[in-house]
Amino acid sequence: MIPMPKITMIPARARTSRAGEGAARPKQRVAAYCRVSTDTDEQATSYEAQIEHYTTYIQSNPAWAFAGIYADEGISGTSTEKREDFNRMIDDCVAGKIDLVITKSISRFARNTLDCLKYIRKLKAQGIAVFFEKENINTLDAKGEILLTIMASLAQQESQSLSQNVRMGIRYRYQQGKVRVCTTRFLGYDKGPDGELVINPVEAKVVKRIFREYLEGASYSEIGAGLEADGIRTAAGGAKWRAGTLIKILTNEKYIGDALLQKTVTTDFLSKRRVKNKGLVPQYYVEDDHEAIIPKELFLQVKMEMERRAHIETKTGKRRIYSSKYALSSIVYCGHCGDLFRRITWQKPEGKRIVWRCLSRIHKKKAAINCPARTLPEALLHDIVVQAVREMFLAHDDTMHVLAQNLEKAIDTASVQKKLETVRTELAKTQQNILQDAQSGKDIEALADKLDILKRQETHLEGEAIQQKEKAARIREMKAYLTQPAVNEITYDEKLVRKFIEKITVYDDRCVVRFKSGVNATVVG
Repeated sequence: MIPMPKITMIPARARTSRAGEGAARPKQRVAAYCRVSTDTDEQATSYEAQIEHYTTYIQSNPAWAFAGIYADEGISGTSTEKREDFNRMIDDCVAGKIDLVITKSISRFARNTLDCLKYIRKLKAQGIAVFFEKENINTLDAKGEILLTIMASLAQQESQSLSQNVRMGIRYRYQQGKVRVCTTRFLGYDKGPDGELVINPVEAKVVKRIFREYLEGASYSEIGAGLEADGIRTAAGGAKWRAGTLIKILTNEKYIGDALLQKTVTTDFLSKRRVKNKGLVPQYYVEDDHEAIIPKELFLQVKMEMERRAHIETKTGKRRIYSSKYALSSIVYCGHCGDLFRRITWQKPEGKRIVWRCLSRIHKKKAAINCPARTLPEALLHDIVVQAVREMFLAHDDTMHVLAQNLEKAIDTASVQKKLETVRTELAKTQQNILQDAQSGKDIEALADKLDILKRQETHLEGEAIQQKEKAARIREMKAYLTQPAVNEITYDEKLVRKFIEKITVYDDRCVVRFKSGVNATVVG
């Protein structure tokens, strides 16, 4: 028969030194953690008071050894990622330098329940206690974790409520049209004494240069390379100009004096993660908020040019990538299949030869059709451009007559302006109806859809008006150019092509050159 086991209980008590009963009991190494979440003078006083209090409190206890004060100032408690001293304290605990951590309350330690429990359990596994004065909780007590979970959850709810209040305050300012922009990474503007945007003359020149070069046909890489070569830095102080940076500048409505508010929205108050506002919450567009750097017409021209470059479609149904490396890139089309011509270099025994070929022929294995388009030597293509301009000059009287007719049509903007005024009137009414229905709690989905349609119509009509003005300007430039006495002696020039030529269509025996003024010239060859 197996005898009953003998059980002896060993009471919980503080461990003594291994040197024996006669040795002195080692002091408990105690540290304190302090934190305030804002940089106000009042909070700064609280921060200093906490450090002074805990230093005196720990050092006055003869059973404790002072292990230091860990303090973070002006840091949010919802995440531990940016709390340097907090993370240093945890590392020191794991390294065996601390036995007990004292802090004012759970909310001072962490407002994120998951973070709070994670670190408490990490320290608990090391036999290290955290004592919260306000709640009178010691995490090594049996009831500690239950109370801790409840209290930490309440602290998280408090933080969530605070975050919601802050968001509501920001949204209220948006509704009032009050614009607040951080200018440390915003090229072209500084912040005035009342928080308003004030033009920075030096940076504004860079912004104007970017817009001008883009409309002149330069690509993002070409604009960036030019800025880098001139030693011009980005708003953030970087030496490298990336395409994304330039796109943000070219599409930022603040450069025309307007401001779109609430472009992004915080989706998680704990991680502070922000995403693009794609209908999650209302947006507010404030017109004429501050002095503009770029005229609105120029801004819309850039928008239209970006759209054109992004959607270069050919009659083959294929979408081609815009290229600005050469003036003739993306404007020479095949008369057979409608695809673009592209510049290529042939390696021949007698040396290199530069030609232009239809992309359907270059990629004939992937092409749906067998295009018979001819290969055009670059020298011949350049000569065709020069001949087209000379033909305009030789047929001076006829050309001038056509140009005059085209100019008359281009400057007749009354029809477009009338449509634009009608759409804008309807826009204002719809916007007013949305505000009224939103305040009374009515469904505004149908009105929102109508607003989107009207906005698109307005953008389209604005673009049409700008195209008319642009065409009128090109016609005047062409008329002035053709009156120059030396026009018959011109040679091929990339700037000339970018300025005047819209499209060249290549056929077997001829090329049709279409000028931006609306005049066509047919050149045999």
